Amino acid sequence: MKISRRDFLKWSVAAGVALNIDFDLTNVNTVLAAQTDPPIIWIQGAGCSGCTISTLNVTNPATIDDVLLNKISMKYNSTIMTASGDLAMQTLDQSATLYKGQFILVIEGAIPTGASGNYCIVGEVNGVPLTMQQAVLKYGPMAKYVVAAGTCASFGGVPASGANSTGCQSVKTILTGKTTNPIVNLSGYPVHPTVLIQSLLDLILIGNPAIDNNNRPTKYYGSTVHNTCLRKGTGNAIQIGSATGCFRGLGCNGPTTNNVCSLMKWNNNQAWCIGVNYPCIGCANPTFPKNPLL
Repeated sequence: MKISRRDFLKWSVAAGVALNIDFDLTNVNTVLAAQTDPPIIWIQGAGCSGCTISTLNVTNPATIDDVLLNKISMKYNSTIMTASGDLAMQTLDQSATLYKGQFILVIEGAIPTGASGNYCIVGEVNGVPLTMQQAVLKYGPMAKYVVAAGTCASFGGVPASGANSTGCQSVKTILTGKTTNPIVNLSGYPVHPTVLIQSLLDLILIGNPAIDNNNRPTKYYGSTVHNTCLRKGTGNAIQIGSATGCFRGLGCNGPTTNNVCSLMKWNNNQAWCIGVNYPCIGCANPTFPKNPLL
């Protein structure tokens, strides 16, 4: 039987997972950007584009140029694509139609529902304005997987906090009852770039990940920040800004926050909140930013 290189890779990875073999996808040499592979459609709602910017800074499992050229096929992301206006919107709609049931929909930012969703207009399709809410409801059920990138998309985050008229909601809230497709939450403010890219590769190569009660992959959200923090058990810090001691007594959210910060860090594995002498603010939590440190 003749099989493609990509099918061989997928079967090899699946076999490795079944046998509990530890392998690094960094070393998987593939042509995932080929036209036949599941493409990525990335739409943005109420947010700061921080998750897109974070993703552009990825260095592991590869830099962003290698990711976009060799590992994933990004069909639409309004921040990084060259097309704009009608051409961009045509690309979005045509890609979703062409790859229906195959593509991965990445949603960044919360979804405004106030004023019939008109607080956030994605663009126009055939001359008709398309709200973010309509886009999620239209393209979510068409996707093979839906990924909520960042805390705003996962849980509402800052755009959904306090009393405001935007009526921002999470991806899962919008799509509950509208689709049976898996929704994977990758919370963080923003999501860690490695978590985002590696999760997309995992979905392409392996399929549905094991998730926690908040729909987050246990591979990245299976341990608290405190549990893997080097300051754990070193005594109490006297004040915020202290270079030594645990910040738990000063309101640190590390004990209740599941994230990879203490292991992967940020800015090419250089820094993270506690590493620069500030308590964890719990930005990956469903309740963020309802937090005493903010």
